[in-house]
Amino acid sequence: MTTSASVPTASESATAGSGTVTDRLVDANARYAAEFTDPGMDARPVLHVAVVACMDARLDLHAALGLELGDCHTIRNAGGVVTDDVIRSLTISQRKLGTRSIVLIHHTGCGLESLTEDFRTELEAEVGQRPAWAVESFRDVDQDVRQSMQRVRTSPFLPHTDDVRGFVFDVKTGLLREIDPA
Repeated sequence: MTTSASVPTASESATAGSGTVTDRLVDANARYAAEFTDPGMDARPVLHVAVVACMDARLDLHAALGLELGDCHTIRNAGGVVTDDVIRSLTISQRKLGTRSIVLIHHTGCGLESLTEDFRTELEAEVGQRPAWAVESFRDVDQDVRQSMQRVRTSPFLPHTDDVRGFVFDVKTGLLREIDPA
């Protein structure tokens, strides 16, 4: 799948010259804004759901889940793991913006499966400062989904933890496989 921002048309290629990727994105936004009309939506998601997923560019969450603009809050990070910042976003989503359900999505072939916490040591050696954050790497994607579900379910900041479900998205088939939390 490609987007108009990522692959310029023939006429855009001729005029793009040495523009950066960011220049292409800004140009794509100008075209988008020219046709844009305010949909009059509220910041509260229509389906009262928050989706936490990996930032992997192969995951088109709206298409994969049949979602439309305004249906959900989408929170993405490396691995789709539930970190303190994800809890922060989910807390605001639930307590101030009305979400009640949480869907967690990891995927096959995740880059975090090939990293270790040694990455932090490598960064420290390179830049002279150790990152405060954990890499959150994993070897077993199913177990990491279970861990993420547990982190959500036990957070004292989240009042709605009865509808928390976790999945693994198969990047080869596009199918979700639900993970049993037990």
